[in-house]
Amino acid sequence: MKNIKFLILGIFFAIVLSKSQAISWYRFYEMFKFQSFHMFGIIGGAVVISAIIMQLFKSGKIKDINGNKIVPKPKKKGFVSTIFGGTLFGLGWGVSGACAAPVFVIIGFKLVPALIILAGALLGAFIYGLISKKLPN
Repeated sequence: MKNIKFLILGIFFAIVLSKSQAISWYRFYEMFKFQSFHMFGIIGGAVVISAIIMQLFKSGKIKDINGNKIVPKPKKKGFVSTIFGGTLFGLGWGVSGACAAPVFVIIGFKLVPALIILAGALLGAFIYGLISKKLPN
């Protein structure tokens, strides 16, 4: 019962994703062809909100479920890995027509191809786990 607020937040987030059409392959298609600002607005809004929340984490105003301060780990600065990973992510997004983030929302709409996207995301995460130590930083 203690974690019910996270379930409610997740359901709310899924509703927002579906109502904003952030799970629509057509919206992704428009974005990749630079025909619409819709998805860029959603992604840009997410970046701004994430930056604000990270600052709240760093200042100690947001704490974890046990009341402890959340201390984000500093990220390694790696140009090659960022370009390589971003390219792979973008290719997967473009080929599948769906971002991996809302895949569970897409599955909730009973779209069977979303299971292929989920399998690809899980396979990619597994392969990354296997080879991450060998990749350039």
